Amino acid sequence: MLVRIRIAHRPRSRAGLPSKAQQLDPEATRVRGKPTRARSGGSSRVALGILGSRVTGLIRERFIGHYFGIETLVADAFRSAIRIPNMLNTLFGEGVLSASFVTVYSKLRALDQEEEAEDLAAAIFALLSVVCAALVVIGITCTPLLIDVIAPGFKGEKRILTIHLVRILFPGTGLLVLSAWCLGVLNSHRRFLLSYLAPVALNLTMIAVLVVFGFHDSVNRLVVDAAWGYVLGSLLQFLVQLPRVLELLPGFRPKLDVRSPHVRSVIRSFGPIFLSRGVVQISALVDQMIASWLPQGAVAALSAGQVISNLPISLFSMSVSAAELPALSSAVGTEEQVSEILRNRLRLGLRRIAFFVIPSATAFLLLGDVLAAGLYQTGRFHYSDAVYLWSVLAGSGVGLLATALGRLYSSAFYALLDTRTPLRFAVIRVALTITLGYVVALHGPALLGIDAKWGVAGLTSSAGIAGWVEFTLLRHALGKRIGPVSLSAQLTLQLWSVALLSGLVAYAAKHLFTVSHPILIASIVIPIYGILYLVGTSLLRISETQEVIRPLTRRFGR
Repeated sequence: MLVRIRIAHRPRSRAGLPSKAQQLDPEATRVRGKPTRARSGGSSRVALGILGSRVTGLIRERFIGHYFGIETLVADAFRSAIRIPNMLNTLFGEGVLSASFVTVYSKLRALDQEEEAEDLAAAIFALLSVVCAALVVIGITCTPLLIDVIAPGFKGEKRILTIHLVRILFPGTGLLVLSAWCLGVLNSHRRFLLSYLAPVALNLTMIAVLVVFGFHDSVNRLVVDAAWGYVLGSLLQFLVQLPRVLELLPGFRPKLDVRSPHVRSVIRSFGPIFLSRGVVQISALVDQMIASWLPQGAVAALSAGQVISNLPISLFSMSVSAAELPALSSAVGTEEQVSEILRNRLRLGLRRIAFFVIPSATAFLLLGDVLAAGLYQTGRFHYSDAVYLWSVLAGSGVGLLATALGRLYSSAFYALLDTRTPLRFAVIRVALTITLGYVVALHGPALLGIDAKWGVAGLTSSAGIAGWVEFTLLRHALGKRIGPVSLSAQLTLQLWSVALLSGLVAYAAKHLFTVSHPILIASIVIPIYGILYLVGTSLLRISETQEVIRPLTRRFGR
């Protein structure tokens, strides 16, 4: 039986985190006074929220593809421009702010230091507001230089349009950073659903703008309308979270206080984590730079393909990692006790991620054209574009599992307040990605005697190879720190075997149907694949299958 112990009278370390005496107190080992048994409830709520935002995001992308196509000037310009706010949102919302702020904030709450936690939230909000204002001004002023860096292959009309769109989008970038602060507070209080559903407001706003103005405006005018819709949607994404955040912080008063030891702890963590996540985003920007030298449409294809390939990472890896980070950060006790908590939670998290990500990677490899056509094929987007995206998805499948598992390992390091180890390995990953991507994308097609546009697949496959290197380094380093923790080789083999067999059957099935509409084909082939995978894993008695099937059987059994 766990006893709730108030430890405010105990000595505190300079950073406001557990002192040595606290860390050595066996009775203090808990996660906010609750049993440390790993549960999937938090990750389920994160996944549900992400599912809602990603589904509406895919609908948004379908409208974008309908009006702008893939191999067009407007498509390349818009997708290059929108990558900047997307990159900063990913950097702050899903990476840096979560890993630096949530770890300290959650630890304070676990130690019943609620007033200090609220002061920390207020100070970080003030600091972010100043940073956002400077970011917007600098971004708008330096946009031409920025475009020359991220899309050096863009010339003439395409470059001018991209600059105009980026300048419109930058205020939305600042709003998304503040939205990331809301996400950090809500996640720390285990309020996962709202924070991850909030992007629905952004997606629906853009869809509404495209529908309303798409009937009347030219494509060049519509792309500007879409950019303004993104800014308005970013504001709504922030505002829908704010009331709930203010309820959790009743005494909230923004105050720029960088002298607080807690704020300094966040800032110290922020730098290395920013660089760690930042070098990964730099890798994505380098991919776009290389793609800008490929034939027209390569940038748009890379961006549209990554929308699909990032879906399983968000749903199944980020959901588990985001839910686990506050819990892992709240664990206190002796070094061995904390290590045991981390190992137990990581093992379950690795299993849950692999169960969903392995079939996703297989689907990208074998059924990528079905997925791309079902999601995008309409208007200016044709089946040939879907095949083009298939090559991007197949390349992404190479490192999908490594990227997904690596995110959870990184969260464990952040929970241990070790931000430098993931940074070192991220730098290695990016160096490999850039080197391999440059060689394979720009020179590979010529060596193989194929069209240069297929070099875009070399970018995603190169990133996958580098992802496996980073994953291996993270696993080894974490094993030395807390003891071995990895995915069972037997389970991995079982999941891959079932996924590949199911995928081959579904691949054959897509050629048997006479229907030609891409949505109908996808609605037949993808369920066949999913059902076969669940049946196969059920026969092998893989426990995660029951977690998926049980809610369905309960619902239909009523």
